[in-house]
Amino acid sequence: MKKLHVGIKNVKFGENVKVIEPVNLYGCEIGQDTFVGPFVEIQSDVKIGKSCKIQSHSFICSLVEIGDDCFIGHGVMFINDLFQSGGPAGGDSSKWKSTRIGNNVSIGSNATILPVNICDKVVIGAGAVVTKDITESGIYVGNPARKIREF
Repeated sequence: MKKLHVGIKNVKFGENVKVIEPVNLYGCEIGQDTFVGPFVEIQSDVKIGKSCKIQSHSFICSLVEIGDDCFIGHGVMFINDLFQSGGPAGGDSSKWKSTRIGNNVSIGSNATILPVNICDKVVIGAGAVVTKDITESGIYVGNPARKIREF
């Protein structure tokens, strides 16, 4: 049996970042004044802006970019593999898709974010599943996520 230990490896941190261990952070960038809670995994090629809050048990896969002043609730899952060939892409990263989250976005606990673009000033409700780009500010809930109101 081969054990792999990651912890925190090859991470570019801004100033005043707070990380509560245990975490798996590797090959990513985390902006200044950002908080990362325990039991979070942030994979390579992820960029997180400044003044963000990433709550416990969240998973941020490769190819995700999160803007400034964002909140990621407990247990939020980002997905970069759409199983386009009928199964997982595995190590074939050419099949992975990217996700872009704008500034001032709040994502509620247990939401699932597929490879999409989300504009600035958006709230995603707890448990929502975001399957399509969000191009208008507002509040989105449900599966699939739909806009329910403006701010």
